[in-house]
Amino acid sequence: MASRDDIKFLSNPNIGNDNKKYCRFRKFGIRHIDYKDPDFLLQFVNEQGKLLPRRITGNSLKYQKKVAIAVKRARHLSLMPYVTDLLK
Repeated sequence: MASRDDIKFLSNPNIGNDNKKYCRFRKFGIRHIDYKDPDFLLQFVNEQGKLLPRRITGNSLKYQKKVAIAVKRARHLSLMPYVTDLLK
């Protein structure tokens, strides 16, 4: 019988092994999201400058709304760009 190392999979065998997402704000006790810190806010936007959704970041609804408001304020004050090519 072939061992598991000898078997070649057509699809990824780790598809069912999802890591549990968590809200980093609740886990670390962050209550205020500062719009004047663009380096922190860059974690929540993709390369084109779009906001990442909750299903990808793992944020709760409450903090995802606060992140969205903080990013919009930072963009309005020119701390972050609205649209870009290869932001990160």
